[in-house]
Amino acid sequence: MRMHRKSHLDERLAACGKILTIADLADKNMKRAAAQRETLDFEQIFGNDNPVRLEIGCGKGKFVCELAARNPDVNFIAVEKISNVLIEAVERALNEGLKNVHFINSAAEVLPRYVSEGAVELIYLNFSNPLPKLGYAKQRLTHPKFLEEYKKLLRAGGRIIQKTDDGDFYRFSLESYAECGYKILEKCEDLHALRDCENIVTEHEKRFADMGKNIYRIIAET
Repeated sequence: MRMHRKSHLDERLAACGKILTIADLADKNMKRAAAQRETLDFEQIFGNDNPVRLEIGCGKGKFVCELAARNPDVNFIAVEKISNVLIEAVERALNEGLKNVHFINSAAEVLPRYVSEGAVELIYLNFSNPLPKLGYAKQRLTHPKFLEEYKKLLRAGGRIIQKTDDGDFYRFSLESYAECGYKILEKCEDLHALRDCENIVTEHEKRFADMGKNIYRIIAET
């Protein structure tokens, strides 16, 4: 089902310009677009040199906004390619008065255009689309082509924390991390059984858990 475009979307996005970067996708060739560097100056954006963490696919922003509120001494970059969804996250951050979150309206493929190498200490991948059909494997956010790009964005010893409800995607991701030389620090097939009080439950996570699905988590290190 096609998502109904939110009313006054362009005006609302423009009003959030202080904490939102909209990717220039005039060039539809993602690889070429990513190579046109316009790296963001995070110290200028946030007014400090605090460590930076990145969420790819932030959805409506529940996770990143709660995480930012809990960690005021960490800066967060939240990425979402669907502007119709992203607007809710950006407006939520503004309404909550969060000063340590900046959003990028972009596909993951174009991130190197805006995030400089070694700028990030941690990447969150929360319930990325598993794209189960074999023909879509290269579009999965844990395909080796993406993991190699994440290595460039992460500083030495940087980590990826991934959560998914899809067992096949979980196993595919483990294989991809191993192929790319990541060290697996944790692989968990029933996150909620751990009763991890630090875990922030995303919108998708609650829905899947309520359906009785296991929640998988991987923590990988470069």
